[in-house]
Amino acid sequence: MKKYKVTLTADERQSLHDLIAAGKAAALKLAHARILLKADAAPGGPAWTDERIAEAVEVNLTTVERVRQRFVEQGLAAALDRKKQDRPSRERKLDGAGEARLIALACSEPPAGRVAWTLRLLADQLVELEVVDTISTETVRQVLKKTNSSRT
Repeated sequence: MKKYKVTLTADERQSLHDLIAAGKAAALKLAHARILLKADAAPGGPAWTDERIAEAVEVNLTTVERVRQRFVEQGLAAALDRKKQDRPSRERKLDGAGEARLIALACSEPPAGRVAWTLRLLADQLVELEVVDTISTETVRQVLKKTNSSRT
């Protein structure tokens, strides 16, 4: 007996068939839709075993188990989409105020003896102004890249 029994309604079954027929979704989403259709234990549903589903859809057995579990516990939308991170792997160095300080600094006059700001100079200046404890030049570059302002 399966711990998580997938029983689709007629509407859910139809929406999954439509999703697969359109073929316009992410591969992961389409695979999860196929898993749910094969696992459907409703009257008239195929109710395949996890092993058979994993082989047919070409996914790992644990993927089938996780999709079943998410469908039962959280519903169709959660089972189809990738699980969101509980928290980011790394906290952001610069919040909105820090980013604003960096952009203002980059738009200001460079230090005496310099023609323009470099990423290293900007990073060192942010540390000196105690906006952050430490910051890499790559973080500075990424923040400046996503702004539309021109430093020239």
